Amino acid sequence: MLAECAAAGYKGIELGPVGYMPEDPAELGEALAEHDLELVGGVVYRPFHDPARWDEVLDAATRTAQVLAAHRARHLVIIDSIAERRAPTAGRPDEAEQMGADEWGAYRDRIAHTARMSTDDFGLTTSVHPHAGGFVDFQPEVERLLSEIDDSILGLCLDTGHFVYAGGDPVEFMGTHRDRLRYVHFKDIDPAVKADVIANRTGFYQACGRGIFCHLGRGEVDFAAVKRLLTDIGYDDWCTVEQDCDPEGDTSPLDDAIVNREFLVSMGFD
Repeated sequence: MLAECAAAGYKGIELGPVGYMPEDPAELGEALAEHDLELVGGVVYRPFHDPARWDEVLDAATRTAQVLAAHRARHLVIIDSIAERRAPTAGRPDEAEQMGADEWGAYRDRIAHTARMSTDDFGLTTSVHPHAGGFVDFQPEVERLLSEIDDSILGLCLDTGHFVYAGGDPVEFMGTHRDRLRYVHFKDIDPAVKADVIANRTGFYQACGRGIFCHLGRGEVDFAAVKRLLTDIGYDDWCTVEQDCDPEGDTSPLDDAIVNREFLVSMGFD
């Protein structure tokens, strides 16, 4: 996997789910060096919405932070994983179930606890990533969470594809929250598939199987506008390319990675 990442032209990579790559610093460090790759950050993609699984969430967050700190990576990204209560209404904010006040307060506090641990104990830049099918997805939820957790411990990781899926304008939102923007994920979204899955109330997983997330530059995300905005606000950090897709689809991950990298080079991204 590291060899293919390097072959596709990338210079950095995220950790992946904790345990996917070696947690031993020497073993992972040797593998990264062999392929001239820098460890950029890592994602804690766990059910923050489920209090019964808090021990699992905190363990994953702590182990992820340890690996990142050992390799002097910068970014820890918090994502509330897809919830059964929310996956069926991905892309449809008016139909999505909302937490009550007490449930939201405890949920917010679990995210804040993780962010403070990551920031204070490990010196990482910690951000929340709005994600389809989780409880921080649609713009009002993102705004609420950012307003309730201090910006000294929690920033924003904006995923261009997920934000469009949720009905938002990623360029406008990043501009509005430029002081909170810490990290960016690049993803594109097929407008025809999006319109169809929303109209037919298709769940998130089924939408991925339909190819809602397409190659960069072939969807509705305006990457020229994204580039102008990032340049204008002086963003000088990594942007990580992601493409959620069906593993049994017509193209391989390496094919997708090459096409996406070639598009970014054509747009003038480093």
